[in-house]
Formats: sequence, structure tokens, C-alpha cells
Amino acid sequence: AGAIAASATVQTNAITIDPDRLLDLKPGESYGAPDEQSGLDFPINPERVAPVLRTLISPTKTRARIYDPGGGQILDSRNLENVLRFDLPPPSSEKPNIAERAMIAVRTWLNRGDLPLYRELGPENGKGYEEVADALKGQKRSMVRVNLRGEVIVSVAVPVLRSRTIHGALMLSTQGDDIDQMVTAERLAILKVGGVASAVMILLSLLLASTIAGPVRRLADSADHVRRRIKTRVEIPDFTRRRDEIGHLSGALRDMTDALYNRIEAIEMFAADVAHELKNPLTSLRSAVETLPLARNENSRARLLAVIEHDVKRLDRLISDISDASRLDAELQRQDMEPVDLRRLLTTLVSVANETRLGHDVTVEARFEGRGPADTFSVPGHDSRLGQVISNLLSNAQSFSNAGGKVRITCRRARSDIEIIVDDDGPGIRPDALERVFERFYTDRPHQGFGQNSGLGLSISKQIMEAHGGRIWAENRAGAVGSDGEATIAGARFVVRLPAP
Repeated sequence: AGAIAASATVQTNAITIDPDRLLDLKPGESYGAPDEQSGLDFPINPERVAPVLRTLISPTKTRARIYDPGGGQILDSRNLENVLRFDLPPPSSEKPNIAERAMIAVRTWLNRGDLPLYRELGPENGKGYEEVADALKGQKRSMVRVNLRGEVIVSVAVPVLRSRTIHGALMLSTQGDDIDQMVTAERLAILKVGGVASAVMILLSLLLASTIAGPVRRLADSADHVRRRIKTRVEIPDFTRRRDEIGHLSGALRDMTDALYNRIEAIEMFAADVAHELKNPLTSLRSAVETLPLARNENSRARLLAVIEHDVKRLDRLISDISDASRLDAELQRQDMEPVDLRRLLTTLVSVANETRLGHDVTVEARFEGRGPADTFSVPGHDSRLGQVISNLLSNAQSFSNAGGKVRITCRRARSDIEIIVDDDGPGIRPDALERVFERFYTDRPHQGFGQNSGLGLSISKQIMEAHGGRIWAENRAGAVGSDGEATIAGARFVVRLPAP
């Protein structure tokens, strides 16, 4: 507007000066409507304004119109021949096709609201535009309208001032589809971004479903099958080749399931072994009871009663040992481990074994190979259960030793572990039975000792050692070399190894 005002020409023959009028003007005040002007007159020359207008709007498709103070149109950028070219909408006489009607309906729906309707007014009706009327009063004004095609048109009008006098108004307006094209372009850009984001989300969902949800679902189904069919071994899917959480979960479930099945099998085997061991004394007891009424003399009756008493004691011993073995795991899990002084424990057990002897004329000697008398050989564990292991080993060694023999127990350090060695002077253990002696109900005693033991002592000892993170094994002590050049067996040796803190 300033550039247009600067291009206005001076009409010297139209200048009339009223000194009183000029003196009455306040600072910043301008002349209003042309009928009130009695001072300076600078009319807008279209020939001089056209190049300026052409330069201002040529980079854009904006339409520019200049109105004189009376609202008459002086210049319209659409009428600048050989300068600007605009694609005008088709004549209203031509009906739009289906695609155009659909586009108009969409634009009308998107632009729905309280926007006023835009209509083209004649060149002499510039004041019919509210923004132009306000601009001729010295105020800037903008308007947003919608044409008949549903297109948004934004217009703005500003006054053309020179020497604080309003010489006209400049109105700039967009073409019918300018705003819609920009909005459509932005919407398409948003749709493209949304489409790409949706595609990425779908791909990620498929990837997650195939790499995470699918394997987890298979693991869950397998775990449910294990729960419902506990008697049937169900294979858990193996994803351990994956180096992620799914692989770790698969490995943990497989290990847990294997431990569960092994536990179930151990319980079933234990139940079968118990039934078998209980059946033997019950069969003997039944035979003795059935034969007792048929005894012809007191000696026969006494022998049968002795058999009955022996079988009853054997049953009582079996049931007690079975009960102890069945409670062992639960007790070890409930109780917390505490430091155990093995020196004091072994000293006490050796003293008790020498005092009781349990019908065996065998002495027990203890020896400690450590860091001195102050070395307590302390290990974390349950003192009562560790004492049970040592008592079982001492009892076995005494029972297999000859009268007047000795049982030697040695406690020493072996690197980061503590070893307890129990040696006897008995016949030793057959090589094929070195592992079997730790099986449940296994016994390899002389005929005179049959029925005196349940065969669970060493099995319970092994179970206790495994719960303490230790080991127990059997071996034979080598004696003198015989005439055949092979070493004889000097006795049996049981070794217990416990981790030391």
C-alpha cells in the first residue's frame, strides 16, 4: 500500500489549500471520505501503479484490487494484459462432472461452518466488501469466505495512505483453490506420514507376533499341557538357540519340566521300592502266623514267635526309615543353613560310638589335619543331618569290621573343600557295588546280618550331601600285594566332601 501510495501523482490544478483546515488537524489525523477532503489531492495513477502491483504479486497467484475512496475499482490484477495469467474456473453454465461434484461435496463438508459466502461484486461496488469498506475508513480488515464450489477464499484490505490522507484501498485475495490446495497438500503429507507409520506399526506387530508372541504362546500351551497331563511327558519347545529372554525362558521351563518329571519318576520308584521291601517281611510274617496254629510243640512255637518278632521289628525299622527319607527334602528346604563346627561334631560322635559300640567290639579313632587346634573345620549346613551322615558311616564301618578292629575317621582340608574319610578293616566292597551301595534298600551283608538294616542309610546320606552341595562316594583301601601280584583289599573307605566358606 505504501508503494502504491508513493506512485500516486500530484494534480496541481486540483490543489486547494485551506490554512484553517490544515491548522485544525491533530497529530496523526488524516482526511476521511473524499467528500470531506478540501486539502491536498494525490489521485492514484493506474499506469504508474500497475508495474508496482505486478512486481508485488508476480511470485504468487494472489489477486490484487485497488479501489478509490468512493469504492470504485481502479485496478484489478486479472486485467493486467500480457503480464499475469490466472486459470479461471469454468463458466457456470457448464455442469461439473461426477468427480468435480464429489470434490466439491468433500470440500464443502470439510469447510462446513459459519463462513460467509463469497460473491463477485461489480467494479463500482467495492464497499460491498466489508474489508474494503473498513480499509477506506483507515482500518485493516481480513475475511475468510467460501465460494459456491466450496473453496476457501482469504482476503485482506488495507488503506492506501499518503500524507496522512486515505487515497484508496488495496485488497488482496487468494484464488479459489489456493488455500484448498495447500490444505490438501498438508493433508496428503499427513496421510503419507500416517500411512508410513501404520505400515511400520503393522510390520513391527507382525515381527513381534512372530518372534515374541508366537513363541510365548507355544511355551504357555506346552506348560498348560504339562499341568493337564502330568502323567505324560510333554516336550517343551526348545528356543535356547535364541540369545534373548525367550531363549532363557524356554531353557528355564525345559529344566523345570525335566526336574518335575524326574521328581515324579523318583517318587514312583520310591513307592515301588517301599511296596517291595514291605512285602517281604509281611509275607514272612503271614507265613509264620498261618503256621503257628499247626505247631506241635513249644520249640516250634517259640521259633515261629521269634520269626514274628523279627519281622515286626524289621517292619518298624523300615517304616521309620521310610518316614525319615520322605520328610528329608521338606525339612532341608524349610531350615536355614548355619555354620557347623565339624571338629566338635566329629569329636562328639566318636565319643558316643566308643561308648555305645552297638554290639560291636570296634573302637573309633578321630584325626584332624588342618591349620592347628584352633581350626574348627566350619561349613554351612544342618548339624543334625550332617551328624546323621557321619553316624550312618560309623555304624556301617563298625558292623563290617571284625571284633577288636578299628574304624578311623579323618577330617582334613582339600583346597577349598573339607573332606571326611571313614576307613574300616572289613572285607571291603565288591567293585561292581561301589555305586549301588547308595541305592535305596540295597544291602550286601553276610547272612547273619540279613534283616538287621533297611538299606536306606547310605541313600539318605547321599541325599543329605547333595542338599548341602557336597559329594559322597565309596572306594576300597589297597592292602599288601598278594602272591598273584595284585593288591589286596584292606578295607572299605567312604569319603565325604563338603564345600568350605
